[in-house]
Amino acid sequence: MNTMNSSILDSQRIQEAYAHVQQRVKQTPRVALILGTGLGQFADRIENPVAISYADIPHFPHSSAPDHKGQLVSGSIKGVPLIAMQGRFHLYEGHPINDAILPVHVMRKLGADILIVSNASGGVNTKLSGGDILVINSHINLTFRVNPQLAALTQTRNNTKSPIYDPQLIEDAMETGRRAGFYLQQGCYVALTGPNYETRSEYRMVRKIGGDVVGMSTVPEVLVAHALGMRVLALSAVTNVAKPDALVETTAEGVIDIAQLAEPKLNAIVMTIVDNINRK
Repeated sequence: MNTMNSSILDSQRIQEAYAHVQQRVKQTPRVALILGTGLGQFADRIENPVAISYADIPHFPHSSAPDHKGQLVSGSIKGVPLIAMQGRFHLYEGHPINDAILPVHVMRKLGADILIVSNASGGVNTKLSGGDILVINSHINLTFRVNPQLAALTQTRNNTKSPIYDPQLIEDAMETGRRAGFYLQQGCYVALTGPNYETRSEYRMVRKIGGDVVGMSTVPEVLVAHALGMRVLALSAVTNVAKPDALVETTAEGVIDIAQLAEPKLNAIVMTIVDNINRK
């Protein structure tokens, strides 16, 4: 399929998915959230929730990762309308990149101008500990997946030189940690495709090239969100810190358990963003 036909097809898919969700959403969301592994319970805080199964939304794929419910939840917190993904689409599940980023297009089209992304990651920076949250201020994309949509988007927008990760949202997150008394560090997220957890050599490589944490998501979503003009905040729940010379077994269950320890910190940060919106 040539690029033009592919672009037309993607636009149709976005419009059809948007039209279905828009009929169910009661208000225009200001904030969109992508809730990663072990972090989906934040959606339980949403007031007057409307849940829409991915299975009911045209062109949305099935989310098969552990602890991913596979639904959009629309509602509000403290009067600020928002929409949250309980479960994302990973490239390692076999989804084409345009499927993985389809929900971002839909949430932007619904009206959201802030995207808060969370994920679970493995730490390689020895200053981190399991249960910490890293505030992502940069990334290294080693997924090696081409996204033709980005080229078309960046040709029509002037924000490509602005930071992908919004400096003010980063400062809001850091200030939340200072006020609440929990440790936050900024750093670099390295995205690999997965699904296998990293080898000793890969951990060493990630550390050597400047990564603080490593994971299997987030970068495709934040790239398209930035290209669409959204302000982006990305938060990584550190589930373990790798020691390449003394590796311990990593399991999906263990990742979920540790990620859930970080959830109160994530909640506090999101509530700060919501409070700031209310003050403006």
